[in-house]
Amino acid sequence: MLADPRVEAATRRLGRTRTKAVVVDVLDACRRGEVAPEGVVEATLAALPAGSASLRPVVNATGVVVHTNLGRAPLSAAAIDALTTAAGPTDVELDLVTGRRGARGAAALAALAAAVPGAEGVHVVNNGAAALALVTCALAQRPDGPGREVVVARGEMVEIGDGFRIPDLLESVGGRLREVGTTNRVRLSDYESALGEDTAFVLKVHPSNFRVEGFTSSVSVEELAGLDASLVVDIGSGLLAPHPRLPDEPDAASCLAAGADLVTASGDKLLGGPQCGLLLGRGELVQRLRRHPFARALRVDKLTLAALEATLTGPTPPVPRALARRPADLMARARRLALAIGPDAEPVVSEGAVGGGGAPGVVLPSAAVALPSVLAEPLRIGATPVVGRVHEGRLLLDLLAVPEDLDDLLAEAVRRVLAATAPDGRTG
Repeated sequence: MLADPRVEAATRRLGRTRTKAVVVDVLDACRRGEVAPEGVVEATLAALPAGSASLRPVVNATGVVVHTNLGRAPLSAAAIDALTTAAGPTDVELDLVTGRRGARGAAALAALAAAVPGAEGVHVVNNGAAALALVTCALAQRPDGPGREVVVARGEMVEIGDGFRIPDLLESVGGRLREVGTTNRVRLSDYESALGEDTAFVLKVHPSNFRVEGFTSSVSVEELAGLDASLVVDIGSGLLAPHPRLPDEPDAASCLAAGADLVTASGDKLLGGPQCGLLLGRGELVQRLRRHPFARALRVDKLTLAALEATLTGPTPPVPRALARRPADLMARARRLALAIGPDAEPVVSEGAVGGGGAPGVVLPSAAVALPSVLAEPLRIGATPVVGRVHEGRLLLDLLAVPEDLDDLLAEAVRRVLAATAPDGRTG
């Protein structure tokens, strides 16, 4: 089996260990009578992954632009090309002119600084939580004794996903929390009365994955900037400048202009880049963070730096492109797809969402192709996995996050599943 030219080609791509394991499984199935002897090679090739990793490309037809379970932001073509270049030997820390050690990731940091001119200094770590952890470690931790206080509104003590909570994160790196206000209301005077000699900084956290409505009040960045303490603003989703479709979503440029000393954010959400954490703000503070010993543990690799630079300097990435799609254009695509799929498909108005903890409650007008709900599972596990959402008894393939150049692939995937699926949803 391993000597078969087609299997041998897979071995060169995937490695002998991985290929042999599949061959053994198929031969066992043949002995059990589940695979015909003459079909073992074809069964082996079908069982081998298409790529060199177990991850499979998926068509995101959920209507959620930044889908956490699907890897959040899809990278741009420029970023993917940058990853390929960075995979080999590069000048990531070498000055080719002098032949001496150079500044690590200088081009990526320069691109980030150019994108947010109001930032005197910028730094990149491996995710958004790491950015906030580094700030707390550098500003609040003491070498001996309890850490200094981080003043934060009680209504901003958020859980960021998968059971991880901002309070636990801050305390794990030496910060002591000083909660102010109530769950729904906080005033400037609450912050003022909490400040003292033991204050490390005031933290404002954007509640990026929920909303509190009704009898509420909060304190703006501009008001907090007038306090006698450093102000750190965690905006979460990585929006660098105001966005017309997301008027209530905080952005780095506006927060810095309002007086924030530091802004922390994710680079893999609304920015549309690779997973990383962004630190922007006062030059001396950013330099202090960069030189802190803990920063080494949070350092990003050359792949992240390359993808981030290409995201910032290249063509518009997929996430901003999705946010800019017009409902009329999406409906026109839905009609064409429905015609291409056949009578089981119907173009319908739909509602999408930002996702990834960004812009909670914001509805993005969209369009979808409606299909029988029994197709949800066959499409997920098909040769071309398509993930939609079941709504009111129908499967909706929302086009908001689907690039136009995938329409033909999407239609073919649906037709293939329809041809192999009985009316009761069983695949034949």
